[in-house]
Amino acid sequence: MADVITDYQKWKQQGENLKTQAKLAMESRFRELLTEAASLAEEYRADFGAVLKPPATITAFRYKAAAKGKAKNTAKPVAAKAPDAPRPETKELKPNPKIVGLQKRLAIAKKRLDDAKAAGSATRVFEDRIYEIEDALRLAAQA
Repeated sequence: MADVITDYQKWKQQGENLKTQAKLAMESRFRELLTEAASLAEEYRADFGAVLKPPATITAFRYKAAAKGKAKNTAKPVAAKAPDAPRPETKELKPNPKIVGLQKRLAIAKKRLDDAKAAGSATRVFEDRIYEIEDALRLAAQA
């Protein structure tokens, strides 16, 4: 009876080892295939000027394109001058980037509303959008 248990434990350990080896091999192969697919997609885009679309069963495939067009800076970086004194008040003067973005969107929405009014078309969508942006601005200002 002890031999059966020992044999089973050895078999189970061999299975775990094989499972680990298979997992590593599959992960390695997967990375190789993805790297090859990314390089093919990049080459296709460079040669034909269009994006190569994956099959419908693949829902997401993203990669970082190589920055071949940029020239490499071979010169050593020059040490920048140290500022005379830190300016803590400049940090307080900078507006919140979220508020600035919302203000820009609000200006665009108001312009579109004016254009729609001038054209005599429906303005409800633009008025609703302006209301939403103004509400987001109020909330951002409170935070």
